[in-house]
Amino acid sequence: MDAGGNGGKAGSHPGLSFDAGACRRTLPYDLARLAVETLHAPPTALPLRDQAFAAPVQSGKLSLQLAALGYPGFAHLRAKAQRNPAAVLLTALNAANLDDRVTEGLPWLALAYADMDWDWAVQNAKLLDRQNRLGFVVTLASQVASKSADSHRSGRLREYAAVLERSRLVKEDTLCHDALTEAERKWLRANRPATAAHWNLLTDMQAENLPHATL
Repeated sequence: MDAGGNGGKAGSHPGLSFDAGACRRTLPYDLARLAVETLHAPPTALPLRDQAFAAPVQSGKLSLQLAALGYPGFAHLRAKAQRNPAAVLLTALNAANLDDRVTEGLPWLALAYADMDWDWAVQNAKLLDRQNRLGFVVTLASQVASKSADSHRSGRLREYAAVLERSRLVKEDTLCHDALTEAERKWLRANRPATAAHWNLLTDMQAENLPHATL
């Protein structure tokens, strides 16, 4: 599945090109969404709302949003309404505590939709001090992509991992598991993978252990 790779062209309307950025900038939210749906443009063209990710969201709702975007881990869930994958990713990364099955789906989301609006995601992650979480997820996705023949996807992810590297925080954080006990935190500090240590995150997630690491 190439979830985000049609270049923003309208799939069922030959001859019509779709400028997702222009649509999001110039049309009201509801009209922009209608335009995307009418032209069958990819989810990356769906409008983005600043601060739409600020309100706490439960794992159940994020599971449905990932299912709607095609994540195999939630293929058993029925979901229709789609959000822009950049908004789903940032909403998840801003959560204090999420189910492991949701956080495991975030590298897949970055990989599947490597053409998402990364500038928007990076800017808003920095406003929330979540750039380490985003950088870690993008790095894992980049590691998975490097094993494929898709040089565009791999290059896109490496580019934004490097962008996030420049604003990496020294402050320790978790990957959406703030309820970790002190004993768990101590164990993770001693046993976390090198990538997690680099991004100052307390997590044992690794690219090679992701349940759905390919497209």
